Amino acid sequence: MQVFAEVTRDYNPVHLDDRFAQAKNFNGRICHGLLAAGIITEIGGQIGWLATGMNFDFKKPVYFGDTIICNFVITEIDERGRARAEAIYRNQDGLTVIEAYITGILPDEKERNILSQMVAEGDPTNGAQQMNHENTK
Repeated sequence: MQVFAEVTRDYNPVHLDDRFAQAKNFNGRICHGLLAAGIITEIGGQIGWLATGMNFDFKKPVYFGDTIICNFVITEIDERGRARAEAIYRNQDGLTVIEAYITGILPDEKERNILSQMVAEGDPTNGAQQMNHENTK
């Protein structure tokens, strides 16, 4: 949270001070909205989606320690590979905390073939795979 505040320069006290967050009627400090919403970039990155637009509706606060699940559904694809998607983010209680509407460009056949090769090779660009490999040493 502190690193995200420093990178974005978003020092809103609802993210950093329990007293201020409680004065705003939250149950404690809340996570930066874009930090929680950023889960979508992992999904898009895994499928080679190039985002052209993102619209987030923040429905409920995300508290530090919450577990967030993001369900991503591609709702439309045109003949040029331009797509629309919707994402629903829910917390550990099943409450919707964020709704997102995303537009982007899907990988073409050549790019999909490269992605397949990357996966077969162990995808050295995938940070999660690199971390898992390092943890098993």
